[in-house]
Amino acid sequence: METLTASDAKREFGEMLLKAQHEPIAINRNGKPVAVMISAVEYERLEALKKICLKSELAKGMKSLKKGNLLDGDTVFKELEEYIENAPL
Repeated sequence: METLTASDAKREFGEMLLKAQHEPIAINRNGKPVAVMISAVEYERLEALKKICLKSELAKGMKSLKKGNLLDGDTVFKELEEYIENAPL
């Protein structure tokens, strides 16, 4: 993945738009990553994948609920955070 500084990204915006159609472009500010530009197609794929994962987790939750397994809200959100942090890319 190509990485640009924020200044370079601003100066080369048109070229960056073209490159982002083929691969993500990382943007750093003050040496730290702040953004990644991706194509609209890739963004749509990521959003669809997020929906699939969410639906799957909701279905698991509903199945568990029907079995009588109940958790308090704090536990649910803690487990969800851990799942998201450890989810394979």
